Amino acid sequence: MPAEADALLSFPLTPFTADDEVDLDAFAEHVDEQVLAGPAALFVACGTGEFSALSLDEYRTVVATAVRVAGDRLPVYAGAGGGPRVAREFAAAAHDAGADGLLLLPPYLVASTPAGLVSHVRYVAEAAALPTVVYQRANAVLDPDAAVALLGVPTVVAVKDGRGDVDAMLRLVTAVRSSRDPRAAEFGFLNGLPTAELSALAYRAIGVGSYSSAVLCFAPDIATAFHRAVREGDDVTVRVLIAEFYLPFATLRDRVPGYQVALVKAGARLAGLRMGPVRPPLVDATPAHVEALEEIIASGRAALKRDEA
Repeated sequence: MPAEADALLSFPLTPFTADDEVDLDAFAEHVDEQVLAGPAALFVACGTGEFSALSLDEYRTVVATAVRVAGDRLPVYAGAGGGPRVAREFAAAAHDAGADGLLLLPPYLVASTPAGLVSHVRYVAEAAALPTVVYQRANAVLDPDAAVALLGVPTVVAVKDGRGDVDAMLRLVTAVRSSRDPRAAEFGFLNGLPTAELSALAYRAIGVGSYSSAVLCFAPDIATAFHRAVREGDDVTVRVLIAEFYLPFATLRDRVPGYQVALVKAGARLAGLRMGPVRPPLVDATPAHVEALEEIIASGRAALKRDEA
């Protein structure tokens, strides 16, 4: 994982052509623009990158392309998930494609205990000797004992939270940091909520300063300005951007299930990138919602310009 305790992380989209193929040229352009925006790491073929919609062959080419384009500029993590055997196949493919690490998504459909989740993580991690970030959300929920148990899986380096329960996350962080395990101090925690900027201050207060930013995919100027304001304690800029951009964006995002991806793709298209449609079961943003998104982006940039004046 990136060494910074308050890193900004990029989760690139996966563009598709009109005839439903992965557009590797557009993806390469997108990845290069993301690298130039200055995040600490790329996480490709994850939730925002429509991991669940990719075939194994498509996944291999997406990860290999990201690795090639990123070069030695920053690490590339790849999503892996599904049932245990499927997740192992994707983890091995990520390794072969040159990824620097994995984001292990929740197991497909099946719910279990926190201890069962640790067993799943260990089972998948054995397939590829890559640093692994465990994504906690939906049916994949850790408790403090399970979080500490992850320290016993040598390749697991961090937990990404997508649940939004700050109290529960504090308990995980405290359990790991106070465990006296040799890896406790270096173990990472990431805020992975949709539009994580809205909860950035709350998570930072419990020692979780790094977060993923979907906004970085289509408005890197806003995303990086907000991250800089959080790091520098610029409360005025934080408040202005939350009020003028992030809250309106999140409100629009919540209008339709799946807009966590579809609306971000719409934003990337507004920014001039070839993104194509989302794959089912996701639905593309309606023209009215795209128009609203364009107005929200303009409002955010205007607010940023006033703040900088």
